[in-house]
Amino acid sequence: MTETVILGVIGSDAHVVGITILEQALEAAGFDVVNLGVQSSQEEFVEAASANDAEAVLVSSLYGHAKQDCEGFHRRIAEADLDVTTYIGGNLAVGQDDFEETRSFFRELGFDRVFDSETDPEEAIQALKADLDMRSTEQESQTVSA
Repeated sequence: MTETVILGVIGSDAHVVGITILEQALEAAGFDVVNLGVQSSQEEFVEAASANDAEAVLVSSLYGHAKQDCEGFHRRIAEADLDVTTYIGGNLAVGQDDFEETRSFFRELGFDRVFDSETDPEEAIQALKADLDMRSTEQESQTVSA
């Protein structure tokens, strides 16, 4: 079964190069990718994840305002009763000096993984494969033990 991922740039950000590269790398790795493109709203991510029965949502932001753009994002995901792995990556904060602080902030918002703008797509893909394999194994064991 091919895993579906939703990919897009959130908020008013119009940087497209990164998600284009990531889309090609994800497809080459065997994922079914729904690319929302740039300037995507939280609602568009949630609607696409629901409509495509996605396993993961990957959010990109390079203009430094992801903190504002992602507030309430995981609440919307929960309200839609979605069980998805969520990643965010890019230049997530204006004047981003300490990325560990930025990572902690987005982890507290609910993102499963947080990547900086220098992350190689293959690193994110390997993490995604591992996370989705782990989720699949957990779901199988819950089904077996239920």
